[in-house]
This record gives sequence, C-alpha cells and structure tokens, in this order.
Amino acid sequence: MAKTPDTRNWNTIDKDLSRISHVENAASYVGKPMVAIGISMVFMLFAGLAALILLGHTPVNYIVIAAAVFGAYMALNIGANDVANNMGPAVGANALSMGGAIIIAAIFESAGALLAGGDVVSTISKGIIDPAGVADTRTFIWAMMAALISAALWVNLATKIGAPVSTTHSVVGGVMGAGIAAAGLAAVNWPTMTAIAASWIISPLLGGLIAAAFLALIKNRIMYQEDKIAAARKWVPILLGIMATAFAAYLALKGLKRIFTIDMTSALLIGAVIGLLTWLITRPLIHRQSEGLENRNKSLKALFSMPLIFSAALLSFAHGANDVANAVGPLAAIVHASEAGDVAAKVAIPMWVMVIGAFGISFGLFLFGPKLIRMVGSQITKLNPMRAYCVALSAAITVIVASWLGLPVSSTHIAVGGVFGVGFYREWHMERRRAKLPASPMRAAPAPEERRHRKLVRRSHFLTIIAAWVITVPAAALMSGVIFALLNLTMG
Repeated sequence: MAKTPDTRNWNTIDKDLSRISHVENAASYVGKPMVAIGISMVFMLFAGLAALILLGHTPVNYIVIAAAVFGAYMALNIGANDVANNMGPAVGANALSMGGAIIIAAIFESAGALLAGGDVVSTISKGIIDPAGVADTRTFIWAMMAALISAALWVNLATKIGAPVSTTHSVVGGVMGAGIAAAGLAAVNWPTMTAIAASWIISPLLGGLIAAAFLALIKNRIMYQEDKIAAARKWVPILLGIMATAFAAYLALKGLKRIFTIDMTSALLIGAVIGLLTWLITRPLIHRQSEGLENRNKSLKALFSMPLIFSAALLSFAHGANDVANAVGPLAAIVHASEAGDVAAKVAIPMWVMVIGAFGISFGLFLFGPKLIRMVGSQITKLNPMRAYCVALSAAITVIVASWLGLPVSSTHIAVGGVFGVGFYREWHMERRRAKLPASPMRAAPAPEERRHRKLVRRSHFLTIIAAWVITVPAAALMSGVIFALLNLTMG
C-alpha cells in the first residue's frame, strides 16, 4: 500500500530525530568516566606529537611539547565548563536537545576561535604582571607553565563539583600566582587586579538585571495582554531586532579585528542597521508563524525557540573568538619565549595553538559538557524559551555595555548571572502577585517550610557557584605559586 505524504514526512522527521539521538547516545557512552578520560588522554598525546613534529627535537622544545599537552588539557576543560553557559539555557528550555546543543556549540566555538580569534594575545593576561619582573626567559616559561597547569586543574575541579566558573579568571589567577612566586608582590599590577575583582560583582549583577528587565517586558507587554498573539506579533520582532543589534555590534567589535580596527560607535551603527533589517524581515515571518496559535502563554514558546537557538550559536561563536585566545595565552607565550629567547608583553598566536584550543573545546564539550549544560539549563531554576531568550539577550547586551565602559567582564558570570536574574525576578514577581490577592480566611499565610519549597532558585546551587566564583582567582593563584616553586626547584 502506498504511503501518504504525511506518513513520508513523519518518517523523515523520525530519521532526523534518530540521528540526533545517536549523538546523545554516543555522548552518554563516552560520558562514562574511563572512556572519556581515555579519549582525553589520546587527544593530549596528539597535541604533544603535533608540537614535536612542528618544532623539532632541541632540548628547549621539549618544554613546548609539555606545554602543548597541558594546553590541550586546558582546552578540554574549557569545553567541559565554559561552553555550558551558552548552551545550557537553550537545552533547559527544550529548544535544543543535548545532542543538537553539542553539535552546534562544537561547530560555532571552533569557527569563532579559528576565524575570528585574536591574532595577538597578552602574555601577561590583561596586564596584571609587569614583564620586567620576570624578564629571565626560563623563569617566565615556568611561570606561564604553572599558570596553564593551575588554571586547567581549577576548572577541572569546578566542573567536578558542578560549578560554572570563568576560565579567563582562572588564567588570571594562575598568572598572578606564578608572577608573585617568581618576582614578589610588586610584580602585580594591583589597580588592574582591582578592576578584574570588581567585574566579579558587576558581571553577574548587570547580566541578571538586564535578563530580569527583559522578562518583565515580555510578561507585561505580551503574556499578560488580553490578546497575547496580537501582542507577540508586535513585540517579538522588536525583541529580535534588539537581539540582532546587540550581536551584530558585538561581532563587529570582536570578529572584524583581523580585517580592520572598528570603534564602538561604528559597531553600534552596524548593529542598529542589522537590527532594523531584522525587525523588518521578522515582522511578516512572526505574523505567519503565529497564525492558528491558541491565545495562551504556552503557544508563545514556539515564537521564541528558533531565535533562542540562533542566539546560542552566536554566543558560542563569540565565546570561541574571545575566550579561547585568553585561555591558550600562556601556551602562546611559552612558544614565543622558547623560540625567540625573550619575554614579550604581546605575542602572535600560532595557528596550531589555536587549533588545539578549538578542537580541545569540542572534545571537552562532547566528553564532559552535558553535566554543566544540565546544571545551567535546568538545575539552577526552571527555564522556558522566553526566559532562556532573556538570558541570551542579556549576555550579548552586557558584553557590549562592559566594552563601552572598558570593564573586564566574564562571559560565564554574565550568562549564569542572567539565569539567576530570571529566577529571582520570578520569585519576587510571584510573591508580589500573591500579596495583591484579596485577603481570605481560607488562604492562610504559608508555613516556613512551604515558603522554602516555593523558592524558584535552588539556594544550594546558588551558594556553590558564588563560592566558586569568589575563590577562583585566589585558588588558581595559590596552586600556580606552588606549581611554579616545584618546577623551578626540580627543573631550574
């Protein structure tokens, strides 16, 4: 009997879903501890072999080979921890499956690192150490090696306990600790470190406030309107235009730096043009997509799912372009110091170093990423496409605002702060609406235990993550100082 067109369509969809499920099954299999660790060791070995082939066999280059292995280890940990911040909300909102998130993140993180990653990276991690203090080449190499190892170990530990932390801050702590061990407290640029410390508070607060503000806008202008679909047709294209403006401006600032230098005003102008075009294009599309939808909040989720996927992909690209270069900075510095025999404040990143970073984050995401993706996406607070969209939008806008103000911020802190902001806003909004209900003898005040159950942000995860953020720099610095002392003692 011939199959009807509908049956053929369903069969096609089933095949597509099956392919994604194979990725998820594979991720589940390699997620078994020994299998994942084995694959990671093989990748690190290949990184060392690549350095051996490219750099020859002179004694100093064995140091670079060891650094390449640890650089690969660091890249794996970036994939396991940092990438979850971009993909977690989309997975938690059920806009993406775990397999789909892994594929998209791996592609866009790698593309961002290889296509738009920085040509030049600061060897002293945002100017926190005076190069003159560690001018001896060998001392500098051990300091960078200690920074690389300590940062990777700290991020690995944070992933183990389920805390999304900033890999850039881990590297900052590692460089600071090794610099202090090598040249004393005077080697540290304390005003710069103060600005970085301030970003620990500014990043999550700004991300949380912006995410909460957009969620309030969506609730007031769309969800609480009598005709929700008509309100969505008006406001969703505007929100998409704002998202396009923010991402276009951010990518213009970060992604075009290889071609020419662009200032903030030009970037915002480019963003505004892209945002206006997006609004014009999406108005008829949203109108068509909303036809036939029921006038209820559940129907609105369909209008935000696809934009959420695009925003997650763009955040991954931006993360690959911006953060991977910072993470492999110590490795690039070791390569330069070994080959040139001097200490430079800025060095070019060899392509093979960026390849290690790009492939490492993909392997780390595939092997160890699902744990943190679930944590960010569903275990801190419950997300739907609207809430997750607010988190993604706040991440892009916060980075733009921070760049304009010249503040060093963490994409991790911004994204997770956005998740907290959405959750805490919902708690406040729920209590506010409850307080407005008319008094009734049938509605007694809730008991303390019941009030705890009503909390929409899990306090245990909140406290764990905040504690991990606070101790990231000092913990990485302490480990780095100890590792530098050991390297200097045994290898010096």
